[in-house]
Amino acid sequence: MKQLLPLLAAAIFSISSLFAQTIVGTDPENKNVILEEFTGIHCGWCPEGHQVAQSIYDQHPDDVVLIAIHTGGYAVPNAGEPDYRTQWGSAIASQSGLVGYPAATVNRHLFPGWSQGSGTAMSRGEWPPAANQILNTGSYLNVGAEATIVSSTRQLVVYVEVYYTGDSPHSTNLLNVAVMQNNIYGYQASGGSNYRHMHMLRQLLTGQWGVEISETSEGSLYSGSFIWDIPEAIRDIEVVMEDLDIGAFVSETHQEIVSGILADVTIVESFDYDASIYEVNIPQTLCSGTLKPVVTIKNYGAVNLTNLEITYDINGGDPEVFNWTGNLAQNETEMVELPTYLYDATDENTINITCSSPNGQTDELPFNDNYSTEIPGTQTFPTECKFGVQYYGNPQDITWNIKDTEGNILAEGGPYDDSQLQLTDFSFPEAGCYTLTLNDASGQGLSDGFYFITDENTELLWLGDPFTYTTSAELANRMVVEVPELPQAEDVLVYPNPVSGKASIEFSLNGKTYVNASVYDMLGRNIMNLYDGEMNSGAQKISMDVSNISKGIYFVRLRFDDEIITKKVMVTE
Repeated sequence: MKQLLPLLAAAIFSISSLFAQTIVGTDPENKNVILEEFTGIHCGWCPEGHQVAQSIYDQHPDDVVLIAIHTGGYAVPNAGEPDYRTQWGSAIASQSGLVGYPAATVNRHLFPGWSQGSGTAMSRGEWPPAANQILNTGSYLNVGAEATIVSSTRQLVVYVEVYYTGDSPHSTNLLNVAVMQNNIYGYQASGGSNYRHMHMLRQLLTGQWGVEISETSEGSLYSGSFIWDIPEAIRDIEVVMEDLDIGAFVSETHQEIVSGILADVTIVESFDYDASIYEVNIPQTLCSGTLKPVVTIKNYGAVNLTNLEITYDINGGDPEVFNWTGNLAQNETEMVELPTYLYDATDENTINITCSSPNGQTDELPFNDNYSTEIPGTQTFPTECKFGVQYYGNPQDITWNIKDTEGNILAEGGPYDDSQLQLTDFSFPEAGCYTLTLNDASGQGLSDGFYFITDENTELLWLGDPFTYTTSAELANRMVVEVPELPQAEDVLVYPNPVSGKASIEFSLNGKTYVNASVYDMLGRNIMNLYDGEMNSGAQKISMDVSNISKGIYFVRLRFDDEIITKKVMVTE
């Protein structure tokens, strides 16, 4: 539901009342439906699927979220046709097991006997009974969501609350926030050249699989806010603010959505005082016990921002306060390096940063003022290592270095002349904590490439996270950081290897552990998802069927909580 408030005073009143109280219900409710429809402009039967999905929504408008995902071969545009695909669609579709279009999952739940194949994807005739079954099933959590769009700055702020009326079977859940757009007119097979596309996925504010909710027992309340500067267009398709829907839903893993809701959306013209923590640059892993957070602040307010209070802490320590002064006009940003913060590095480090009192006034949209994240402690690396980087496009924009605590450079590389895999040897001269910094001047984050550290025998030790312009990680050598005991590379067996047909991945766990297993090709592309979820202690086995992929060299990537192990596999005919 959208509301357009023409008066600023009314808007401020609305926002203040909106966020001053809990917005999620605390009484047990039934589940709501999250229907993810896989579609494409060259799919002749897809308009019928759109109608089926719309009829489900029309019957239960308060309890159904529709997400139309353009993906697969039918979604590939010809010359001059619109491109409605997203970077997330392929991964969501691949885990559904779909074998034909149109297809959809209802809460990513497996309905025995209704699947197209062996997964959660179903043909359109099964969507209504599946939706009815979900709507009549009790939920152990409720979701509440409110959103504000500031039209003058094209800023979207989404506030979400999740309340647990019962215990989740999982120690962590995942919150997803999706942005859909209605009334997009363009080509559709069996629909004509000016077909009205609805509920089209445009953005996932929480990334591919969502952000973690760590407290999932009865009575727990999660709250979080998410910000997006709405672009004028995505893939040359105009993003019309008034046509946006925002859906929030919680999943148990990458599968099995529990429930969700469409957010109430309020559109306002502008605020006078609205500052934001726009971006934060901190290492991916920590070991030094000292940190200088680098934050980018942004002025969304109509009044020039001249001073701002920034408060930050790590691991619940005493908060530090930094008083910024400057002069930022509306929509301008500035990067600010905060003073050094001392803390005890552990296996999981919580960082909180908040801005407040723009120009000494009350911030009129406070839910873009906060940043919080958890950063794992680093693993310990051997003395002799190799740094590798593979990038696709703009090699001249890539630079990197590894420095000690005094700023001395151990190794460095770039800019490069060609898009080849680069491996550089380096040595840690003594025990301590070192910093890897990687820059991409284009802001494309290696253009979907990857970067990593191996031992001297090129066995993968660490794989870096995605980024845009710059990223860093602290690396420990011959020093102990409190990290949980997890499987080592030599403890993981892929058998048989070489493999023809099927193989098993075997390992043991010392306790309950989050495990993700995927297969990548030589170009770093994820071609197969094998497992995602928690495993208990003891011997474990994951089956891998390679009968449908070409022969060659592949990599099995295993994540155990925050540790990543990669095993090389040869597939033969």
